[in-house]
Parts: sequence; structure tokens; C-alpha cells
Amino acid sequence: MKTFKIVLLVVFSVLSLQANINILKSTNSFTTSGGVTDMLIKKQKLYVATTNSTIDIFDINTKEKIKQITIPKIKDFIGDTINAKIYSVDVIDDKLLILSQGNKGGRNIFIYKNEKLHTIISDKKRQFIAKAIFLSKDKILYSLLSNQLFLYDLKDQKIVYERQASQSRFSDFSLNDDKSKIIIADESGVLHEYQTSNGKFIKDYKYQNLDNVYQVDWKKNKIITAGQDRRSVVYNATNKNAYYKEADFLIYSCALSPSAKLAGFSSDEFNNVTIFNTLTKADLYKLTGSKMIITNIIFLNENEIFVSSDDSKINYYKLENKGF
Repeated sequence: MKTFKIVLLVVFSVLSLQANINILKSTNSFTTSGGVTDMLIKKQKLYVATTNSTIDIFDINTKEKIKQITIPKIKDFIGDTINAKIYSVDVIDDKLLILSQGNKGGRNIFIYKNEKLHTIISDKKRQFIAKAIFLSKDKILYSLLSNQLFLYDLKDQKIVYERQASQSRFSDFSLNDDKSKIIIADESGVLHEYQTSNGKFIKDYKYQNLDNVYQVDWKKNKIITAGQDRRSVVYNATNKNAYYKEADFLIYSCALSPSAKLAGFSSDEFNNVTIFNTLTKADLYKLTGSKMIITNIIFLNENEIFVSSDDSKINYYKLENKGF
């Protein structure tokens, strides 16, 4: 009888938690020119990288597309002309950093400024670059699929340092708020932290994700992961304390709000996104309406979120204030 009461208590507790989750549909959407691979927000503009050789730029306030940047098409391995997939995009001042697919599987890094594309690293170098971002207006960071991290000086056109994070295949990286540190995720599930200025290794985060980490995000003193093992881990970057949220499906994407009080992760096979409180661990919202695998989650602030997927639609959600 006692066991039966305990089971009932657990069931009612779970149902109570589920009852407190708000199911939200998108209040608006943005139509892009291709499947979305990367997104970022700068100065009330949403920059969207696609699979179709384009970067779409939207005004967040008017919800209108205000510009489209197109990079040259490429030749594939058999010589056919195809669109270049754009892997990542970043912005600083009036410059865009673009990492894209190159000829016959190579990679190009461009800087777009004053309506012109300038080649920084050519696909002829045969470097299989997976992600690139600005560290400053004069320096960029990029990682290869082989998990080598590079700091590159744009003025001197030379590599400042190179670091081998691990022997595991690279997945993603994220900078802390002041860009002084970088966290690198790979297929091992271990996170590797380095100083960005000199490439000095700081520490590893282990034993929480047991397989490939698809994405990682870092805000304030919190780090979140999206794992193939169906775990989204939240680390305290100060003391390495951690916990994880479990899902019923592979977790492809994750993000933290600017304050790191909220977090989101893709949580099921229906491409829904769960938003939870990182302090209480309580699930607050389920964001619905995405038709394909989630590729990016971005918090504009504590109440507004953009969610992209492999299709050409970006959903916009406005959270209700629940007192956090």
C-alpha cells in the first residue's frame, strides 16, 4: 500500500509539472531563401545563413527582409554547378564574416564589406573549416573538422596560434560574454575551455554528455549543450557543477537567454523546443510549429525567441511572463 501511494505521488507530481508547461505557437515567422544553417542578432537585425548561397538580413522590428547577400555558386566533386552552403556567419561593425562551402568540398572564408566579397581563406587551401567567428575587428577564430582551433590575424594575414583541442571530431564552439574564453564541443562529449588571446588550455568539462555534443552555448557563468545522447547539460563555468535535462529524441540545438536564467533545447521528434528555468530546472514552455530538424535557437531577450530548422521558415515566439 505504501509503495502504491509513492507511485501515485510520483505520477501526480509529473502531471502537475506537465500541467504548468505552456504550449506556445509562433506569433510570427520569417521566410528565408533556403534551409537555415546559422543565425545571429546584431543591432535589431537578424542575419540568417542558408544552404542556397545566401545570407538574408531581416529588420526585427518590421519583420521585413531588408537585404540579401549572395556568394558565388561552386563546383561539386563531379563538376556540376551548385549552390554553396553557408556554414556560419558573424558580424562586427560594418563587416560580415562568412564561412561557406567551396569547390569540390573545400571551404572559403570571406569578409563582406562595402558590397564586396574579400577572400580571407580560399578553398584551394583544402582546409575543412567548420565554424568561424570574429574575435575582434582584426582577428578571427576558426575550427577545422579535425578539431584544430586557429586564431588568425586579418591585418598581418597570418596564423597567431593553432591548438589541437582533442582527437575527436569537432562539433561546435561558443565564446563567453567578453570573448576572453572559448568552449569547444566535439563527438566525445567532453567540453574543452581555452583562453582566446593566447590559446592556453584552461580545463575540461567531463562525464555528463556521453556522446557527440551537437551544439554548445555560453552566457554569464552557464554553459549548455545539445547532445546526441539525448541530454542537454547545464554547467556552472565557475565551479563545473552540472545537471542535465533528458529528452526522448536526439537534442540537436540549444541556447541560453542573455541572463542565463532561461534555456531552450530541441526536445522531441516533433521538432518542439522546451524552455526551462536554469535555476529551478522547471520546464516552462514548449514551442511548437517547426516542421523540420531544429538548427538554431536564439534568445533576443528574456521574452522573445527565434527558432530555425532545416526548412526556410524561422519561427518567432513571445513568452508570457511567469515571474522569473
